[in-house]
Amino acid sequence: MKKQLLLFFAFFMFCLTGYSQYKIENIGISYGEEITEEKGKIIKIIGEANNKIYALGLKGKKEYFLKIFSSKEMKLLSNKPIVLPELDDKEIGFEEITILNDRIYVIGSVYKRKEKIFNLVGIEFSEDGVLSNKMVTMFESQVAKSSGRGGFYFKQSPDENKLLVMHTALFEKEDAMKYEIKLFDDSLNVNFATENKVSYDDSKKDYQFTISDFDVNFKNDVFLIVNEGYRDNKKKEKIEKFELHIFKNQNKYKKEVVNIDVKDKEIINCKMLSTNKNTLQIVGFYSSVRENGKANKELKGVYNATINLATNVNDNLKFNEFDYETKVKLLGERRAKKGKDVKPLYEIHSIIEKNDGGLIVLSEYRMVIVGQTQGFGPLGFTPITYITNEMIVTCLKPDGSLDWSNVVAKDQSAAVTVLSLGFFGTGGNGNFNVSAGVSIPLTVMGKGPEYLSGIPIYKDGQLNIIFNDNKKNKGITDIEEIKSLGNYNNSVPTLFVFDDKGIITRKDPEEAIKNELVMRPGIFYRKNEKEFLIYASRKSEDKLGRMILN
Repeated sequence: MKKQLLLFFAFFMFCLTGYSQYKIENIGISYGEEITEEKGKIIKIIGEANNKIYALGLKGKKEYFLKIFSSKEMKLLSNKPIVLPELDDKEIGFEEITILNDRIYVIGSVYKRKEKIFNLVGIEFSEDGVLSNKMVTMFESQVAKSSGRGGFYFKQSPDENKLLVMHTALFEKEDAMKYEIKLFDDSLNVNFATENKVSYDDSKKDYQFTISDFDVNFKNDVFLIVNEGYRDNKKKEKIEKFELHIFKNQNKYKKEVVNIDVKDKEIINCKMLSTNKNTLQIVGFYSSVRENGKANKELKGVYNATINLATNVNDNLKFNEFDYETKVKLLGERRAKKGKDVKPLYEIHSIIEKNDGGLIVLSEYRMVIVGQTQGFGPLGFTPITYITNEMIVTCLKPDGSLDWSNVVAKDQSAAVTVLSLGFFGTGGNGNFNVSAGVSIPLTVMGKGPEYLSGIPIYKDGQLNIIFNDNKKNKGITDIEEIKSLGNYNNSVPTLFVFDDKGIITRKDPEEAIKNELVMRPGIFYRKNEKEFLIYASRKSEDKLGRMILN
């Protein structure tokens, strides 16, 4: 009997310290053992395969580690440093780490100044922490000059067995933006490659040229969308042109182009989603235009265009202005009554395909404030504040028209200090930019910004959004009443649940649990529509977790 009591007590203590569980409404969260290995904070959860979870750790500014956990206990099994070799006596800079069909690859870049070539290489990385001797050259991109060498952008295929990579670079003397896209299999063999220079004419008024997004679907078809906007001074019109480049697997990746022309509206941003119904959904914000053709540069509403990939035809193009109730929440009643528009400070967080073929578009208020640099030259340090406030939730019907909209009230910020040189990656130059990979740099993750934003969960027609909030906001959904997050280490999780009319029900923990781990919504891996791998911490304590929608 005494032995049984001791065993029960040991199991009880293990549950408390080793594998803790937590629940908020219909979402269950379980955590593994405390991560005691101090070499690198987790900045990315790469994936799960072979009954193991893989994550990327970063210590300092350049020391990367591959962290491997057991799937069941979420216990750290190994923590291997990633030491990249040199290429032609040049240091390889870390770009990405990915799992393709259970194989781990580290990807890095090298710029050869003399040849004006930007290289991208991939190296397989074993679970034993050994880099393969075989280095695969993925890109040898010719560029015009060092400052215009551009960057690399990455997306996995829906089955996570292929990797889509795009390189973009500006050729100012030729008035062209070059993009190069390649689709790699799980051995880093090239399944598809294309290189194009898209010309522009910057002599036009209010000219903007953007490579907006790129993607790969379940058929391994590849897409890229270019947006060009300018003002016709003579006609006093605002001209917007979408050019969708389609490369279909079944057509041996022959380039096909779909044009969508827009007048008297300015496109602010653009994202696309490949759906299960063999369509391509294009969404974003638009601005109104004055009588002289000048754009107001503020958000009027959300647009949606649907491309039928069987015919390459745009089946709809709808512009949905924000309704009065949404404007009141974003601007206040006085400004909403005056017909004011929303400031252009919202970025598309995610696009969700609904069960009925419609869409839910989540857009988040985001701002980056760069402070004054202290110190000189390479030893200078710059304070940066990341702000992610309220989310606009826009639900669209299958025909692209507005179904309902609402606002998730939150007020979040986090400050970091970085070296003043090269803390931002540039995606463009002047009126020319690439918005396909705009995100918080990996090198500042683990220092605060990852506590911000939220995780959307959509299952069986119901939308849930979980995020960190000030415990004083319990029960509050009114944006005018919420208090700022303050210290994210003292935050508590809250859940906003939406019904089919967009009405919000807020679900808070019954009571704030003292010393409960704080989720990092900026670092998660979506296994399927109801299961997520997450990362949480409190002060020096870190744990990997699993979040499941019941």
